[in-house]
Amino acid sequence: MISVRLSAQSLSKTKLEAKVDSVLSLMTLEEKIGQMVQYSASWDVTGPPTAGNENRLENLKRGLVGSMLNVTGVKATKEAQRLNMENSRLKIPLIFGYDVIHGYKTLFPIPLGESASWDLDIMERTARAAARESAAAGIGWTFAPMVDVSRDARWGRIMEGAGEDPFLVAKIGVARVKGFQTDDLTSPTAIAACAKHFAGYGFAEAGRDYNTVNLGMSELHNTILPPFKAAADAGVLTFMNSFNEIDGIPSTGNPYLQREILKEEWNYKGFIVSDWGSISEMIAHGVAENHKEAAYIALTAGSDMDMEGNAYETSIEDLIKEGRVSETLVDDAVKRILRVKFQLGLFDDPYKYCDAKAEKKELYSKENQQLSLEAGKKSIVLLKNENALLPIASKVKTIAVIGPLADDNDSPLGNWRGQGVSNSAVSVLEGIRRYAPKGTKVTYAKGADLSIGERSFLKHMTINETDTSGFGKAVETAKEADLVILVVGEDAFQTGEARSQTDIGFAGVQDELIKVVYKANSNVVMVLMNGRPMDISWSAANIPTILESWLLGSQHGNAVAEVLFGKYNPSGKLPVSFPRSVGQEPLYYNQKNTGRPGPIEDVTYSHYVDERRDALYPFGYGLSYTTFKYDNISLSASSFSEGEPLTVTVSVTNTGKLDGEEVVQLYLRDLVASTTRPIKELKGFEKVFIKAGETKKVIFTIDRELLSFYTRNKKWEAESGDFKVFVGGNSVDVLEASFKYKNE
Repeated sequence: MISVRLSAQSLSKTKLEAKVDSVLSLMTLEEKIGQMVQYSASWDVTGPPTAGNENRLENLKRGLVGSMLNVTGVKATKEAQRLNMENSRLKIPLIFGYDVIHGYKTLFPIPLGESASWDLDIMERTARAAARESAAAGIGWTFAPMVDVSRDARWGRIMEGAGEDPFLVAKIGVARVKGFQTDDLTSPTAIAACAKHFAGYGFAEAGRDYNTVNLGMSELHNTILPPFKAAADAGVLTFMNSFNEIDGIPSTGNPYLQREILKEEWNYKGFIVSDWGSISEMIAHGVAENHKEAAYIALTAGSDMDMEGNAYETSIEDLIKEGRVSETLVDDAVKRILRVKFQLGLFDDPYKYCDAKAEKKELYSKENQQLSLEAGKKSIVLLKNENALLPIASKVKTIAVIGPLADDNDSPLGNWRGQGVSNSAVSVLEGIRRYAPKGTKVTYAKGADLSIGERSFLKHMTINETDTSGFGKAVETAKEADLVILVVGEDAFQTGEARSQTDIGFAGVQDELIKVVYKANSNVVMVLMNGRPMDISWSAANIPTILESWLLGSQHGNAVAEVLFGKYNPSGKLPVSFPRSVGQEPLYYNQKNTGRPGPIEDVTYSHYVDERRDALYPFGYGLSYTTFKYDNISLSASSFSEGEPLTVTVSVTNTGKLDGEEVVQLYLRDLVASTTRPIKELKGFEKVFIKAGETKKVIFTIDRELLSFYTRNKKWEAESGDFKVFVGGNSVDVLEASFKYKNE
């Protein structure tokens, strides 16, 4: 037996490559191909294999599997690793992957919701906590962060990303990569991150999951790729390709994306894993006749590991024997996989993530629950607060909590909930009862059911469309209260993979419930629970106060209650635009001007005849219990050139009576360029705490890199010309200045 046990400590790049090469030189072709195969746990690895899995178990023992996913917990991962290490010839350790999207056991806000915090520190910390829990449960690799730019609220997976803006998505992606991987990859709590989905998945036509993507080179390079480039530069260990095609070529088999851009132009040294079965799905796409052809296309395009595609393990050896594929392509893929395993320290300790004591101590710890509460509070966005209904005043003695989601302990967990326990979240009703002042009466009426039947990732929900029998109690409860907290929105499984919708309004009978409750008592605070931007136009026009709470995870209800009762001043800002109508989708702030921007008296300009074209609530928008005034925008110079960056200074004053945080946002516009440019582009932001009555100066730096884009010359560069700079609390309400840039 040959045992490969090499230390991962203090590996220089030269030493690392030497060790990778030394292992590769010992491997047979069959063993190399095995490293490129990932199995999902289709049987309990701690027991005998179920029917049909005997061959998979044998391959595991022979070292012909590089990775497994959906094997969780120390007991299971340790046993799977033992089967590999004690029986295989070379004893190359497995790496165990799992979808740790917004937490493992402790759940944090869904990624879209947490992105509303615009707080990179909290997002790095929640990723760090998720990594600690995952590592303690045997998981060394997460399929996150998703850095797809998402502009269509109909797309179910919009909940899994950071919204519509490439600059914000990139910053958040890097924060989460840092949180998962830490500064020391050999740490027992560091896990490999995965930038996904490469590329264009968030641009699926009509917002329908897995659908075709059509976009040009400018859109690809200026909008889609920047977050991936940022993740690569931050050292993300793995990439995942995407289900969609671009211009007729499935991303899984796209050499331009995977080889030319990622591996050559960006000099990326990690490996690319396919999405679930996406290699074999090229047969359904119609570009591969069978598994062998699919394997050929994917391998030559640069896809390194086959996740449950059954293509590589059955076809690569034949492709090499036939002379269609060179073994050097296999060697390159295997080296990338081995490199990551070395970097994580798995060769030094294959059981690195198998600490039962850590598992017991770390999972669902008090510290992680407190962090979940902190992240939840920061993610809440105050959309409207007429009549100052919030924070709840001391004169309010009776609070009616109404709505199908008010006493829901499950929906706050969101979709992609890892190993979160069903119905383990704090409900809004529980939070309100816990935080309500002594002497305040809290009543409750459900009003209506949102969903009936089984809730799960794999099953579609059945929505209650007709039952209004609970309306009577809801109306009476509302009439008897000083204030109504109306909790409505989406069930957890209305968003997520394969949860695309043509209707992004309130499902079931919620619209009717909202109207009858408001008619009974106009003092209504609407608490939205949702995983996508929703069409809330009627509510925005009528309901006095609206609080966007998303799906905040384990501590949802406590986070909402702290905001409702003024123990935390909301500071969240929207990472996505909220539409006036689903017909506006895809909707985003950084649109192009077009040749007919309007408005003009004639009808022949770019608009709708039945609706305004702007957002109901724009990107970057969010209120506070205090108010902020922006003034005195100034530039350090009226023009600058390379090597002489420009500074932008603005004064922000807290003009209210409460201390608060404000997200100060910087936008730019390139007025004339070689290709059309957006009317505004986010290029900086800073979250600042300002005491009541205090003024703070916020300074941004504009340099050549910030002005660069993928030009008509098909490269990234800054072009000379005139620019506008905007600073404000959202993408619409801004101060404006101008400058010139000269590219010398």
